[in-house]
Amino acid sequence: MSPRAGASSNYFSGLVAVMRQSAVQLVRSPSHSRRAEAARRSARHVVQLTAILGAAIIALMYLLDATEIGWMPKRGTPSLWPIRILTDFGKSAYVLWFLAGLLFMVAFISPALRGQARSLLLGLGTRLQFVFFAVLVPALVGDVLKWIVGRGRPFVGDNVFNFRHFGGTEAFASFPSGHANTAFALAFAVSALWPQARPVMLAYAITIALSRLVLLAHHPSDVVAGALIGVIGAMAVRYWFAARRLGFAIRGDGAIVPLPGPSLGHLKRVAGGASAP
Repeated sequence: MSPRAGASSNYFSGLVAVMRQSAVQLVRSPSHSRRAEAARRSARHVVQLTAILGAAIIALMYLLDATEIGWMPKRGTPSLWPIRILTDFGKSAYVLWFLAGLLFMVAFISPALRGQARSLLLGLGTRLQFVFFAVLVPALVGDVLKWIVGRGRPFVGDNVFNFRHFGGTEAFASFPSGHANTAFALAFAVSALWPQARPVMLAYAITIALSRLVLLAHHPSDVVAGALIGVIGAMAVRYWFAARRLGFAIRGDGAIVPLPGPSLGHLKRVAGGASAP
């Protein structure tokens, strides 16, 4: 075997090993000694959040959804083209493909690295895995609920209680908002890992939610429901990772906190090392 063929074989063996290790660590049994405290604390927060936002959803359906339709520009207004571009930044398919691309880059580069550089990159990969699943899980739940509920979108008619359960059409897929679901799940996930990003991510999520109202794609109650599902789904994924000591630690009171991760400076050095001849 030539040296080049041997190096190629070793590289692909390393790539397979990285992918296998990533899959195994996600499905292994939880090992954190404080996971029960974290589960109770998370469940308490989910109940509180569901009670508050659930009441808000019902109130909005009866008090604001119909009125809000008249406040928005007519559907298809040409001047809304920037909003149509902006709203796509909350589309689950685009967000998930972007995250999948970043994960592929980590997997592709990591076999060529050794020592601290490899550990830093794999640490980033674990955090990207968390963000990916924190968006994917609530997105899947939201899609199922859309199909079950079958609520008509604002442009279908002025009746905000226009339902066609199990309809399966885009016109009757208003509840919950998929874009708000994705935006708030992504905002929660990124903020859970990097708390300093919380103001920016919250502004992003609110902007995406508002864009769905302006475009008459959803009612106000739809975007609140999407936000609720996105946050709860991301919280569940965070607990899954914390219970396996992946990216998060659990304090004595059950609070889940991010583990120290690779800094931007460290990642720049890793990238420089990986691209060096």
